[in-house]
Amino acid sequence: MSRVFRRVLLFESVSAVLVAEKVLKDRGIPYKLIPVPKHLSSDCGVCIRVNVEDLRSTEEILTGKVKVLSTHELSET
Repeated sequence: MSRVFRRVLLFESVSAVLVAEKVLKDRGIPYKLIPVPKHLSSDCGVCIRVNVEDLRSTEEILTGKVKVLSTHELSET
């Protein structure tokens, strides 16, 4: 089975995630809202998962609209 590499974007609040979601949806960037992985934060919350090849355009689109706290690699089998 091959591994799929994606990136997880973390935000400071759920409301920031919702702003980012709207922006990405309006621009046609594929994304998925997922729970924040436990190894990244013990806080409850959601984050946005994007395909690694969409990371650069995602960051560019979100710049000036919502602050991305951090991005992390997420590999899935």
